[in-house]
Amino acid sequence: AAVMRASVRSSPSIAGAASVVQRRTRDASGARRAFRAPRRRPGAPSPTVRAAFDTSGTPAIVGGARCHRRRVDARAAHDLAAAMAIPAPDASQRETSPGPSVLTQVLAGITVSLAMVPESLAFTFVAGVSPIVGLHAAALMGLCTAVLGAQPGVISGAAGATAVVFAPLVASHGPEYLFAAVALAGAIQAVAGALRLGKFIRLVPQPCMIGFVNGLAIVIGSAQINSFAGLADAALYTQVALTALTMALIKLIPNLSFVPKQIPAPLLAIASVGTLVQVTGIATKTVGDVAAVAGSLPAFHIPKVPVTFETWATIFPFATSVAAVGLIETLLTQQLVDDVTERRTSTHKECIAQGAANLVNGFFGAMGGCAMIGQSMINVQAGGRTRVSGLTCAMAIASYVTFGAGFIERVPIAALAGTMLCLVLDIFDWTSFARIRKIPKTDATVLVMVTGVTVVTNLAVAVFAGVVLSALGYAYKSSQRIEARRTSVPIKTDSIEHRTVYEISGPLFFGSVGSFLEQLDPRMEGNDRVVLDFASSKVWDSSALVAIDDVADKFRNCGKVVTLRHLSPDCAALLRKAGDLVEVNLEEDPEYPVAADYDDEELETLTDHAAHGTHVSLEDWERSALQRQYTTPAGFRVLVDKVEDGPAI
Repeated sequence: AAVMRASVRSSPSIAGAASVVQRRTRDASGARRAFRAPRRRPGAPSPTVRAAFDTSGTPAIVGGARCHRRRVDARAAHDLAAAMAIPAPDASQRETSPGPSVLTQVLAGITVSLAMVPESLAFTFVAGVSPIVGLHAAALMGLCTAVLGAQPGVISGAAGATAVVFAPLVASHGPEYLFAAVALAGAIQAVAGALRLGKFIRLVPQPCMIGFVNGLAIVIGSAQINSFAGLADAALYTQVALTALTMALIKLIPNLSFVPKQIPAPLLAIASVGTLVQVTGIATKTVGDVAAVAGSLPAFHIPKVPVTFETWATIFPFATSVAAVGLIETLLTQQLVDDVTERRTSTHKECIAQGAANLVNGFFGAMGGCAMIGQSMINVQAGGRTRVSGLTCAMAIASYVTFGAGFIERVPIAALAGTMLCLVLDIFDWTSFARIRKIPKTDATVLVMVTGVTVVTNLAVAVFAGVVLSALGYAYKSSQRIEARRTSVPIKTDSIEHRTVYEISGPLFFGSVGSFLEQLDPRMEGNDRVVLDFASSKVWDSSALVAIDDVADKFRNCGKVVTLRHLSPDCAALLRKAGDLVEVNLEEDPEYPVAADYDDEELETLTDHAAHGTHVSLEDWERSALQRQYTTPAGFRVLVDKVEDGPAI
């Protein structure tokens, strides 16, 4: 085996750790002994620890002599110490990088809250409920997920994806049925999280993720463009100018050295534009022109719906749709934030947090929601990394509703629209246009389709369609990889009889059984014995089992005997589990012992038994070990007979 040697002239901490580490090694005779690294004498130079790594990556100390080797950096020394199971230095001795400041988290939360208010109000109009219901949903969703969620950077609130689904229910049965459906959707999401179904988000392919982000970017951008609807002449020009000013400030502020880095650029841009409008008296559209924000805190409220089968039948389809849409958008947003923050978080914990938040919304008279990709990206770009930013956002929205309505209603819509448009420019994957020409056609089709379906319908339909199309493309490509190579070999070395061996390569599943059957023609087979060798293939499903059974039946009808060989353990178990579904001979793979690890002391004991004529029962490994010791066949036979036929002990 190739051996890589690394030497580290250890620091006092590593040398001290190496002086107490114990290594247990097995020598050639199999006896185990303890090895203790030599202690370093006071004043003696630091020893050089040399480690050898074989191809399996297992380290072994091969020497402690001093030698001149290249000094490696501290990172390599730490990795080597970890590989050798040397205790790492105490946590108090390690340098720690400063975490995000509380001020940065608070300001990030305030920035997100300002961007959430107009969107929450707009989604209430889509769902057909009072504006205060959307603000309550934003505060409660943000509060619950900030406390219970796995990814602190994710911001949840009243989302447009869920509002669209609930709109027909509110129009036909009223808001009370909406609250009941939100609570039921929360329960479904919590159960999905408890069952750890969030892990299936890993099945969403990368083109589907890119299409999801691009589609939402288009949706968010379209919503901001709608803020210019109904404006004309001077009002339109003013709105466009303020929006452009906000976008310019967001891009310019991070480059100003005199601006503290703790202040998010979007927050400072919104404050600057809002101050400009108030000081100069510019007539422009504000949050107060969209809807009144003033209200009270949410109170406990049991949905006033009859507890009957008809009620459950009415709300269940909407609840399941919202649960699916909410979890998909939440988990995809979580993955996106995980990539930005370089921190992998638990999907099932996030599902449970979303479920708990919607349950609370249902029993506090709010419209529910899910994670919001736009606000989440604003949060992480503003420096939000802890739960403080999410809690600040929720409490800020609650304060706007109770006593801060006069302040938030004067914020210009143009400033908030400019903030969201900057976000659209940041999250849209502009490399998609060049990537489409380079990636496989199936992936390009998935990317374009998911983007379009997200814009036209909703996220859940787009993601499901993208996953299905990707799966069909993968199944088709895999079905083309099945191949059966035919060879004729003699049954024995000196035999004139031959048997046919078909070496099957590629996956055998529902998509490839047709090609598999076409390549095996029993009528053209001249040998009476046929072997299907699956060393390079794998049986995946029941369709493959039926195909194997059909092949065996066709060969039997032609007077042939079929044997399966080199099946993996799980494939063989699948065939055995099928029972009467298949009737083929399964040839078990032999076990080939590569080496026997034996102890000289035990061999000496066996030899003593042989010398005294006592009888012992030999294990297989003992027989192999004795045969290695007594290589002469006759001598080995005499020794074994003498040991096994002696008097019992």
